[in-house]
Amino acid sequence: MAIATSFMLVASTAIAGPGTDKTAASEDPLVDEGEDGMVSTSHALASEVGEEMLARNANAVDTAIAVHFALNVAEPMMSGMGGGGFMMVYDAEEDDTTIVNSRERAPAGADPDMFLDEDGNEIPFDERVTSGDSVGVPGTLDGLMTASEKWGSVDFETLMEPAIELADEGFEIDGQLANAIDSNQDKLSQSAAEDVFLPEGEPLQEGDHLVQEDLADTMQLIQDEGLEVFYDGEIGQAIADTVQEFDGSMTMDDFRNYEADIDEPVWGEYQGYDIASMPPPSSGGLTLLQMLALLDDFDIGQYGTQDAERYHLLAEVMRLGYADRGEYMGDPEFVDVPFTGLLHPEYIEERSALVDPEEVNEDVEPGDPWAYEDQEPSHESGEVEVEEDSGETTHFTVTDQWGNMVSFTTTIEQVFGSGIMVPDYGIMLNNELTDFDATPGGANEVEPNKRPLSSMTPTIIFDDGEPYMSAGSPGGTQIINAVFNVVNNVIDHDMSLQEAIEEPRIHTMDYPDISWEEGIPQDARDELEALGHEFDENPGGIGNVQSIIVDPGEGVYEGVADDNREGAAIGFTLDSASMMTLVERFEEEDEFENEEAADDLHLHLTSVNHYENQGDYEKVVQHMEEGFNDLLNHQQENDLISDEAYDILAAQADTLVEKQP
Repeated sequence: MAIATSFMLVASTAIAGPGTDKTAASEDPLVDEGEDGMVSTSHALASEVGEEMLARNANAVDTAIAVHFALNVAEPMMSGMGGGGFMMVYDAEEDDTTIVNSRERAPAGADPDMFLDEDGNEIPFDERVTSGDSVGVPGTLDGLMTASEKWGSVDFETLMEPAIELADEGFEIDGQLANAIDSNQDKLSQSAAEDVFLPEGEPLQEGDHLVQEDLADTMQLIQDEGLEVFYDGEIGQAIADTVQEFDGSMTMDDFRNYEADIDEPVWGEYQGYDIASMPPPSSGGLTLLQMLALLDDFDIGQYGTQDAERYHLLAEVMRLGYADRGEYMGDPEFVDVPFTGLLHPEYIEERSALVDPEEVNEDVEPGDPWAYEDQEPSHESGEVEVEEDSGETTHFTVTDQWGNMVSFTTTIEQVFGSGIMVPDYGIMLNNELTDFDATPGGANEVEPNKRPLSSMTPTIIFDDGEPYMSAGSPGGTQIINAVFNVVNNVIDHDMSLQEAIEEPRIHTMDYPDISWEEGIPQDARDELEALGHEFDENPGGIGNVQSIIVDPGEGVYEGVADDNREGAAIGFTLDSASMMTLVERFEEEDEFENEEAADDLHLHLTSVNHYENQGDYEKVVQHMEEGFNDLLNHQQENDLISDEAYDILAAQADTLVEKQP
């Protein structure tokens, strides 16, 4: 992976925090463009942290790590160190796509019938999700460190700094977090989370200032002592003790034995595009690719995006895909998954024959992909639990000036996870193990050290071998269909990325129910219900798709954040203006010996900016090479600028020269 030149800030060097007075440059915070990088997340503060990292020559993986820590603070109900996730990385230098799998694992004490009562009946879902047995061994931190060691160019400790500052200084709560707190008061009141989110017994409101001192201290402890303090030290012990207090079985040995995995994506082809997505233990990739393959013969693009005929085809294909998802997918370390069979052309033809453009399939059953494999299944069919609770998660995506791309979905499962916060450490714990089937016997039954089936679907789409689009979403079982809708909109209906994400979506897993977003026309719903589909009484959000699309012709990245949350897409373009801003930031951080040194650099860049605006590129190159670089070297030789600031500005100066026509 191409990386920044010598960008190795020490942990004590403060990165400017994302204070509440800072706003995205774009008039519409949900949409932006950038020539040299893009970050799209579900929270504006995290996007600002990402843009800050890109502006400092961090690569896409570095930036994603910093964004993840910031989201842990700004969206504590969605993801964090107490959870896990799936990071897909496209390495432009190696032309390779790789996955870091940090999915949580069941502890060694987990048992296949741990979600059954003494009579063998399933414990009600609402009870399971707040129990210690619901908590999986967190993988997030190990996954982030694995990615940093493989691709990173910035000290891991440095990438934590913006989040530590944000947690320590606090931020203004947005409507999304305020609503989550209000809706989960019972859950939060059962643990140390009450003191943070329900001070004096009252939920924090939109506009209140949230400070998370314990979380800041915990991140500082990890920054100072490394991941050992989490996986073989006091933080891990505190988590295990807390889980046991809530009747779980987790021990320190479970932490010591945890290790994130490096995986390969599953690949498919659709309408000439190559699509890389997530393999099991996520069901997202195989299900997405299968549904797209089932659509291939129906020319769905011939219909208007809000035609009943289109919605009917989408619904029929979704139900077929989800039927196979529930029957055949699980952790491949424990069960055989029919990777080949599920996407085999003859199996796809067999399943697509069940889709009638004019009639509803009222009896959707799993197919037999094992008929297209060279082996027999390793497990019996089991009772598959269908939970339509949307769950929650977060997804974000990043590109950089070297062409690297990250598509990252991360979670603590439901809103605020289990609701269990580790006292004195501020970590919200996941309830990921409720993603297992409660009744033993199927591919996704509970087993010690096993990873539960996920729906997370971080995806990268390639056109002629080059990254074209990234996508992903939160939303529990709705995730796959949220991504499916958007990909269909872009590829089959030739929508812009903004149009594709704003277009109302549908979701269904089983006949006859269809969830829908506001904007699905009444006449289309009436026509579909006449066929036998049944729409939910009220609309609701389906996922929260964050996406980037690459326009090689224009040489820009376009990022879009979904308006189902209060996110932002922020692009980065390296030019004299961005370098002037960086010099100002470095001056605020005391990276110069005196004010005059910063002013001199700023003056040179002002001249360069004039020539950029005039289109006089020869003068731009001349002033950068003969003026700015000479001045920068003089300051470095005379200790007028820190080594860190010098390295970043020197690398950017070289890049700016290379960019000129």
